[in-house]
Amino acid sequence: MPPSARPAPSATAPAARRSALRRLGEWCARHWLTVVLLWLVALAGVQAANRAVGGSYSDDFSLPGTQAQQGRSVLQAHEPAAAGTSSQVVLHDAAQLTGFQPQIAGAVAALQQLPHVLSVQSPLPPPGQGPVPGGPLSADGLTGYLTVRFDTNPTLLGKDYLPGVDAAVAPLRAAGVQVEYGGPLGELARPAADDRSSEVIGFAVAVVVLLVGFGSAIAAGLPLLTALVAVVVGLGVLGLVAALSTFATVAPTLATMIGIGVGIDYALFLLTRHRQNLMDGVDPVASAGQAVATSGRAVLVSGCTVVIALSGLSVSGISFIAKLGAAAAVTVVSAVLGALTLLPALMGLIGRRMDRFAVRRPVAEAGGDGRGGDGRGGAWHRYARRVEARPWWYLVAGVVVLAVLSVPLFSIQLGHIGDGADSTDFTDRRAYDLMSQAFGPGSNAPLTVVVDQGAVPADARAGVQASVQRALTGLPGAASSTPLQTSPDGEVLFATVVPAGAPQDRATTDLVNRLADTVLPDAVAGSGARTYVTGNTAAQVDFLDIVSSRLVPIIAVVVGLAFLIILLVFRGVLVAVKAAVLNLLSIAASYGVVVAVFQWGWGGPALGVAGKVPIESYVPMMMFAIVFGLSMDYEIFLLSRVHEAWLRTGHSRDAVAHALEITARVITCAALIMVSVFAAFVVSDNVVIKMMGLGLAVSVLVDATVVRLLLVPAVMTLLGSAAWWTPRFLDRVLPHIDTEGVNS
Repeated sequence: MPPSARPAPSATAPAARRSALRRLGEWCARHWLTVVLLWLVALAGVQAANRAVGGSYSDDFSLPGTQAQQGRSVLQAHEPAAAGTSSQVVLHDAAQLTGFQPQIAGAVAALQQLPHVLSVQSPLPPPGQGPVPGGPLSADGLTGYLTVRFDTNPTLLGKDYLPGVDAAVAPLRAAGVQVEYGGPLGELARPAADDRSSEVIGFAVAVVVLLVGFGSAIAAGLPLLTALVAVVVGLGVLGLVAALSTFATVAPTLATMIGIGVGIDYALFLLTRHRQNLMDGVDPVASAGQAVATSGRAVLVSGCTVVIALSGLSVSGISFIAKLGAAAAVTVVSAVLGALTLLPALMGLIGRRMDRFAVRRPVAEAGGDGRGGDGRGGAWHRYARRVEARPWWYLVAGVVVLAVLSVPLFSIQLGHIGDGADSTDFTDRRAYDLMSQAFGPGSNAPLTVVVDQGAVPADARAGVQASVQRALTGLPGAASSTPLQTSPDGEVLFATVVPAGAPQDRATTDLVNRLADTVLPDAVAGSGARTYVTGNTAAQVDFLDIVSSRLVPIIAVVVGLAFLIILLVFRGVLVAVKAAVLNLLSIAASYGVVVAVFQWGWGGPALGVAGKVPIESYVPMMMFAIVFGLSMDYEIFLLSRVHEAWLRTGHSRDAVAHALEITARVITCAALIMVSVFAAFVVSDNVVIKMMGLGLAVSVLVDATVVRLLLVPAVMTLLGSAAWWTPRFLDRVLPHIDTEGVNS
């Protein structure tokens, strides 16, 4: 396409609007002291407010309308003592536990006096009787458990609740009995998550990458400082929001991961442009304004894209997941604000002293002549020309790599990761092991069967009870079931079914679904009774079913939104289609690696995961929204330069090669930093965080190498000027967004 045929930048936007970002960057650089002080005040203010009134984090959430929630409500209305959230206090000793009868009785009495405790069941049988099969005392009498039912989830009670529990069981521990807390009580007893080691590792790698990539200690420090301040402010805001609404325990860690990653990337994009301006002799204040007006626009669009992708999680209709997206969005917003205001202020403060403490010859972008920033054609220049010469080779190679990595995805098993995969440093893991050894793995996943016979005539209720009891006897997939009990008002029957498998086993999920869908409904057919399966494990299965059913709509919404954003920004239908398709391929590859490592066990033990585990049900959904949003960082940064060069020259192939050679270094460095930040979180004690960290690290690595450096240049070269084609009717209705700052 000749230069005369290429679309001209829009002249419809008001001049003041076009130059707003430039004026912002220049003002921040000129008034750097004011901006820095405002950020320090914000940093101190939100931290102080968070300590004073900030909320806490908990995994307690409800699923209105699900069977588990309905069953719990029915039981709570007719037998509250059996309806609360249950936890086990597991006891073990080398001697018979019956020899500790006074201490156990004292612990039961003390626990019953604690606030929020509905009931406590002792593991000891009546005097003169031995262990009851299927009861809370093992056949050898060495292991037993107290079942404590709370009127709320213990994880919501805070660490201040634990001393009362510890005091209640202190006589048992003094007598030498091993006491461990299982279930939600065990989660409450876990030490507070400390991901500072992950953050230190990520920052250390980032320092090395920036020093090697850009050669200056000051240039390496500015993106890190900007990201750190912005993320800390964002986390403080998140803590204040958590005082108004409950967020999951992984929310702050997830927000930290995303905030640090995008914060460094955004700052790096602006700083690279600024340093090139300084090398070209531009005044530091004017350079800061130009950087914000150009690369800052890409940062702004990219940040909005990430936030929109995270907002797409609300389509799930599950507040737990939607709030995880909102938590990550908070630090993304703070990272964008830091890049657009704090970084220009620091640029103004440093002035031309950016490379004073150089460790190697400073470099930035390539120059506009297609050569390196030093005036000589470099490795990226030669690589860009090779891609331009043989685009099909690079396209096929990239697709093959992604296809191979995606293979494990086809065997993905979603589920819930049980306590058995956690570190033995946690009391709930030790309780899990004791229960599994003494009572079987299914003892960690008890199911409560509820039969509401309020609509059943009095003379038919005995028949309903007998029918349900027969259905539960010898049930395939169940290790045992207790006799049905009747609520005081006679309206409800309830019993406990212990699965044969562990909580995370597919067989346990199948048992829950079989009980809920066929076994219980068939047992009460025609009687008017209603049946439910409830309890923690049943709730997890309901959660899995909901997440699985809503994953496709979320993918459709996020992909659709990303398509529209690319179309709005670059006004090219094929560019938008290409972005959506390639991002789907890169996400599929990252899913495949996660399945191979955790579900297939190819490296899980090396990461501190005990055995093979299913993929946590909400991880693919979270990964998709996050990865799709983050991938737009590099997409927009690269395409902005392609579009900018195409508008200037009208030569599509040269524009692709030029954009690749001037962005490859910064994309590679940014990707290495983000990969290191995410990968550092695999040392976390939380298996879900390990899974998320590895998945995000792989996705960024694949996206920034295979996709951005192989597939995107190859496809854009093959498409040529057709990449920017837009139907006339769309061109008339689409707004003109000056992403490259051409009109600034």
